[in-house]
Amino acid sequence: MLAHAAIIRRRPMANIASQRKRNARTIRERTENRHFTGSVKTHFKRLETAVTEGDSDAADSAHRELVSKIDKAVQKGALHRNTGARKKARAARMRAGSSS
Repeated sequence: MLAHAAIIRRRPMANIASQRKRNARTIRERTENRHFTGSVKTHFKRLETAVTEGDSDAADSAHRELVSKIDKAVQKGALHRNTGARKKARAARMRAGSSS
């Protein structure tokens, strides 16, 4: 785990121009993907909080926002479509459990 993090942060400087461009693109794409996946995790936590507190309106709102964030992450390629479907199903189960 630590070795992987060190590789990402400490890149050797490329000598070839196309590789420099590729490295820059990789960093940019990684940060965009991390933004989308992190947003999904944050909204999942908000849904969990709303469900545990028993706030039905907040849970509905959080569920809608979460599904929207998951769909956007799948659309942008940050999440695989099956992963998105699995996360939406998990959120729906969580939401359905709170209403009963």
